[in-house]
Amino acid sequence: MRPLHHTQPPPAAQGHTDPLYASVRHLLMKACSNTCSTAAQAFAQLVQPTARFQLALDALLPILVSPRSELPQRILVAYITVLLIRDTPIAINPFKSVLFDTFTKERNAAVQLSGEGKTSDDEQLVWVLWKVLKGDGDHLGPYPPNTLARTSNLVLDEEKVPFDSSQEGAPQHPTPAHRQDRSKLDRLVFGNDVSPEEVEKTQLLSQGLTLLLAARERVLTLSEQRLLGPVIPQLTSPSVLISLDLPLIIAHNPTIATPLLVSLLTLPPSDISSVYLDVLAQLPPTLPTFDILGRLLHDITPATDSITGGKVTVADIVRMEVLGPFLHQCILWLDHAEREERDGLISDDRFAKGVQNLCRFYSALLKVNVVDPASDADSAEIAHFALRNSRFEEANALYRVLASARF
Repeated sequence: MRPLHHTQPPPAAQGHTDPLYASVRHLLMKACSNTCSTAAQAFAQLVQPTARFQLALDALLPILVSPRSELPQRILVAYITVLLIRDTPIAINPFKSVLFDTFTKERNAAVQLSGEGKTSDDEQLVWVLWKVLKGDGDHLGPYPPNTLARTSNLVLDEEKVPFDSSQEGAPQHPTPAHRQDRSKLDRLVFGNDVSPEEVEKTQLLSQGLTLLLAARERVLTLSEQRLLGPVIPQLTSPSVLISLDLPLIIAHNPTIATPLLVSLLTLPPSDISSVYLDVLAQLPPTLPTFDILGRLLHDITPATDSITGGKVTVADIVRMEVLGPFLHQCILWLDHAEREERDGLISDDRFAKGVQNLCRFYSALLKVNVVDPASDADSAEIAHFALRNSRFEEANALYRVLASARF
């Protein structure tokens, strides 16, 4: 197989507009404070196996070989290659030439600087690449790239890097030597006083990320929800999710979605947090959606106003920035469903159920004074919608309440 060499980022890596590539770039920027294993699991969930090879060529390897890239990102990319090459013998793996060439180049540069009495800024990357090529990349899993990038005294021992064709990658089971090496790494990264509690915390974070990503595809069990709940704030700062993940989690796991959204909405205001608000406003009129919006509209967790910088609550943010656009989008969604039903394009009851659920939701908001029935800004559009659909009992009852408040 022809060796792979990259001397500069290809055009696809420089300005690729594919959402998947953008999501991977976002992951690499935000995940370096999480453990390497957590970030690699996020990558595996984000990128389908059939797409990983090409994406690695276009987006990962250019970061690894470029000295201009951030050191924690280069370390994370090196670790992710463990995921990509785990089942492939190193002798025939297509990434081996890039890994080894980068290792050799960075090691030689570090040696030259050392001879001049200087220290290389990338000596930690040399050590990480050595671990990966030696077959011990999995040892790096519990440690964040940011931490590894700041760790000093990482020394290469006399063991040869297993790069010749007779050696085929990492051993399948830990050996006493591997456990001893792992213990040394614990002391280097955490110090001599590393505690079992610290190790357990890292394991819980890793399990939590796995469950959070799985929540996009299936309903979590009660025990899984109890395990995930306490670590949600740590998984959202920085967030390992992208905006497209939220509707899936909401559809399958509204109980988990509520604390997840609270954590995201209480982060310091940014362009990313505004994206999450936009996602909420675009959700379809389903029972899980109404359940989550209702919970958020009663949540008094402190947050920061994105415009004034003043102190508000999650309920204030959702009331001011989400509720109006959400109701408008619900009405558009149901009008579209009604047209499809009239044209014979759908045969289910999504329109009828949607009208009933939306009217019940708004009636519940009226009862707790979240919206003002006498305010045109709050109630004019929903009043017209209820009147148009007054053949449904829930819509008829809602219209009577709104009309009585006006006249």
